[in-house]
Amino acid sequence: MSIQRVIISGGGTGGHIFPAVAIADEIKRRNPSAAILFVGAIGKMEMEKVPQAGYEIVGLPIAGFQRKLTLSNFLLPFKILKSLLLARTIVKKFNPQLVIGVGGYASGPTLQMANLLGIPTLIQEQNSYPGKTNKLLAKKAAKICTAYSGMEQFFPPSKIIQTGNPVRNLVSQHFELIAEAHSFFKLNPSKKTILIIGGSLGARTLNESVLHHVSLIGSSNVQIIWQCGKNYLSQIEANFEDSWKENIQVHAFMQRMDLAYAAADVVISRAGALSVSELTLIGKPCVLVPSPNVAEDHQTKNAMALVREDAAVLIRDHEAKETLISSTIDLLENSERCDQLRSAISRLAKPNACSEIVDVCESII
Repeated sequence: MSIQRVIISGGGTGGHIFPAVAIADEIKRRNPSAAILFVGAIGKMEMEKVPQAGYEIVGLPIAGFQRKLTLSNFLLPFKILKSLLLARTIVKKFNPQLVIGVGGYASGPTLQMANLLGIPTLIQEQNSYPGKTNKLLAKKAAKICTAYSGMEQFFPPSKIIQTGNPVRNLVSQHFELIAEAHSFFKLNPSKKTILIIGGSLGARTLNESVLHHVSLIGSSNVQIIWQCGKNYLSQIEANFEDSWKENIQVHAFMQRMDLAYAAADVVISRAGALSVSELTLIGKPCVLVPSPNVAEDHQTKNAMALVREDAAVLIRDHEAKETLISSTIDLLENSERCDQLRSAISRLAKPNACSEIVDVCESII
């Protein structure tokens, strides 16, 4: 049965928002007349990114618990209650056939109210270690689409369907883009290329690792495409020397991620769920540096899911400044190891994740 009316709830980071939009796009592709409403958290990035993708979104005043003592923690119970009541009104008024939760603050109240109103729910869990909210919501969910195996320890096994994570279309056909990528980034085709991506906001550890090893990069036969993040660009440019430009390109944000992936011989990345899923699809050797500043240390768990399959190299955040760049250059010089990593990570790819998730949605309806 085709989907006519659906609510998709969640957000907070690109790792939640991009899969949500990808699911919406696939629903629209199958049924252009489908009515889709997003429910997000006021002040979070989904309130900007979802309308940019062409979808309507409403916001809840929900927020997270702060680890330090703040006024917002005292207000949190009132925000939760208000969000629950508002979510109930939204769900009743829109009357969806299904509510999809992709993680993030807003998904909790929205799916909770849908469950109470007897509307079926689906959870799309991106990480190898789910958060507390999804663990609670799983008890009433009709199905749970996961990216990783072994999720039976967190969710009812009968509800789990391993689909992989929906990702942006930018990772397809990247081998055909290599010549264009070299031209776009003005790269030297005779040199190996390292792509460093710390997310849209950047990653301090990855940035410090590059700055700490500028001389090593200059003396090696490598070139760097470096997404440093908009928060760090001015600081880096202030210390950037003309002599570095031959081997290092710095960007606040990568507008042509497809070309960046195509150019890369090795990718250095954080281990967010969406990043890891994209890396399996591009099939390049990768070095993962999990962020230690995330709930339940889930990035390390995401990375270990690849490392256990010998499909990625793991470097701990506290070791990265001293060892990341030198280890990656050593990896580039070991063609046999690169081939092995390339083969192993490609076997983990789930290229049809989005289509399979919408298949599950339709089966629930």
